Amino acid sequence: MSLLPFLRRKSEAPAGSAEAVARLLSGFSIEVMPRTAEKVEDFRAILPPGTRIYIAHIDGTPFEDMLATARRIAGEGFPVMPHFPARSIPDRATLAEWVARYRGEAGVTQGLILAGGRAEPAGAFDSSMALLETGLFEGFTDLHVAGHPEGNRDIDPDGSDRGVTEALRWKAAFAERTDARVAITTQFAFEADPVIAWAERLRAEGIGLPVHLGIAGPAKLQTLIKYAVACGVGPSLRVLQKRAMDVTKLVLPYEPDELVAALAAHKAAHPDFAVERIHIFPLGGIKAAADWARARLDRTLAPAING
Repeated sequence: MSLLPFLRRKSEAPAGSAEAVARLLSGFSIEVMPRTAEKVEDFRAILPPGTRIYIAHIDGTPFEDMLATARRIAGEGFPVMPHFPARSIPDRATLAEWVARYRGEAGVTQGLILAGGRAEPAGAFDSSMALLETGLFEGFTDLHVAGHPEGNRDIDPDGSDRGVTEALRWKAAFAERTDARVAITTQFAFEADPVIAWAERLRAEGIGLPVHLGIAGPAKLQTLIKYAVACGVGPSLRVLQKRAMDVTKLVLPYEPDELVAALAAHKAAHPDFAVERIHIFPLGGIKAAADWARARLDRTLAPAING
């Protein structure tokens, strides 16, 4: 694979039209933490109206900080989707309090329900399914669950995807009995082919949930490798390491144009492709990620939508 797209300061999509890229990016979402959100003076100055903003739950961050971030972002007019990590929630009463306060104080009606990164549960909940079964999210309009295009060795130590696929099959069945819109939000990826193959396997397994694919926003290669190691992004990490061996100017930022263009071209050729939205992990900064996305949307003046 050529290194040229990786080294450009101002990347151009190597495949697919600008219109196809803009269609895929339209309605993109972005993820923040309380400490990173504090660095943004006003989200309205950098994000399209209606952009969904996820609030990542990091163990050790007080819930009050999470709630304050949700209040602030909602007050600026953006839909907020906080994380609800099962293994970090000690009991039903705590979950009920989080849900009630997010709803009552920040108007939250969306949530990303996931197991979380802790090795051992803090209490009774060990999976996203256990949270969903509580019924406490009744009345939420959107419930997203985690997806892992490159697998998850916490769930499938043997490197297969049997466990994660079975979990998604359960969640697809749950989607049939809830009024909420259910979708899969994935870990970030760096290559299109594994994502396409994974999405095709989902459909072959009868899992029809829409996919919001995670991508890394513009960042230094060293930063991407650090996060890929921390998040267990195995195959993509190997790609980054191989590239790093040949890159002499590591200060040049990575931009995800090649990945997004390939996915957009596939979506244009296969409209039923499961990936419907892009979710940006702003590993190199929120403003850098927002500027990158808006520049590609502005080429066709594509409107922001959420679904």
